[in-house]
Amino acid sequence: MDKIFYNQASAAKLGWTPEWFGAYDFDENLLKKIRNFQRMHRLTADGMCGPTTYRRAWTDREAKLEEYQPVERKGGQKTNHIIYNNDFYPIEWDKVVLPFNADGKKMGSGYKKMTKLRKPKMFVCHWDAALSAGSCYRILRSRGLSIHFTIDNDGTIFQYLDMNHIAYHCGKHNPTTVGVEISNAFYPKYNPWYQRHGFGKREMVKGAHAHGNSMKPFMDFYPVQVDALKALMKATSEALNIPLECPLDENGETSYKVDEMAYKNKFKGYISHLNISKNKIDCANLDLKKLLGEIKDETEQ
Repeated sequence: MDKIFYNQASAAKLGWTPEWFGAYDFDENLLKKIRNFQRMHRLTADGMCGPTTYRRAWTDREAKLEEYQPVERKGGQKTNHIIYNNDFYPIEWDKVVLPFNADGKKMGSGYKKMTKLRKPKMFVCHWDAALSAGSCYRILRSRGLSIHFTIDNDGTIFQYLDMNHIAYHCGKHNPTTVGVEISNAFYPKYNPWYQRHGFGKREMVKGAHAHGNSMKPFMDFYPVQVDALKALMKATSEALNIPLECPLDENGETSYKVDEMAYKNKFKGYISHLNISKNKIDCANLDLKKLLGEIKDETEQ
C-alpha cells in the first residue's frame, strides 16, 4: 500500500493536516511522525492516520488547542483566528475571543460534538433579542441550545463552538449550518439601556417586511456589529468554502421570506433565520446581498 497516498486521502476525508503531527507535507517524514505518535499512544505504528489514530490525535489536539494557535502578524499586528475542526483560520477583525481565551466561554451540553469532518453549507444569521452577548450565552445554555458565534454590542466576536460541531440553533437545519447571534434587544423600549451603558443610541429600522408582512419599527444593529459580521462572513467563507451568496426575491434583491432551496437544504451560502422558518423574523434588517457584494468588492481590490 502507498502509505503517503493513504494519508493524503485520509486527510481529505477526515480533515486533518500534517501539522497535527509536527510535519509539513505528505512525505516520509510525516510517516515517521505518525509512527512516533502511534507508539506514544500505544497504537499500531504503521505511519498511517486511519480512523483510530485520527480520533486519538483529534482528542489530543482539542485538549490543548490553545497551544496550536498560529502566531502570525500582518502589518505589524497579530492575526486573529476562528476554529474549524481543531484548526485555525484567519479573520480580519481585531476583537475575537475564542473558548480558551481569558474571557472565552464554551457551550454546555446543548450541542452535538463531531469528530468526523462536517462540511456546513449555510451560515445562518440571527438576532438574539438580548441586551448583550453574555446574556445571549446564558439564555442559550439555560435552554439547552447553542450557537457557534455571537457578536456583542461593541463588535466583539465570541466563538463558543468549533464550527465542526453541530449547534442547536435552527431545528432540522442544524447539521448543515453554522450560526451567529448578533446582539440586539430589538424592542425600542430598551434603547435607554444601551445609552446608559455607554454603547450609544441604536438607530431605528422602519418599513421592514418579513414574509410579506409589515413590521413595526425596531432597533437596528450598530455599524460596528455589521462590520464584524462582514469579517466573520469572509472568514467563514474561506474556511468552510461557503459561497458568498444569499437567497434573492423575484426582483433579484435580498429575500425576507422562506426560501424554498434553503428550506430544503439545497442552498449554499449566507441566510437569515427567516429564510428557513416562516415563524421567524430575524434578520429583517440585514441586506445580505449588499453586505456580500461589499465583501466581494473588497476582496477583488
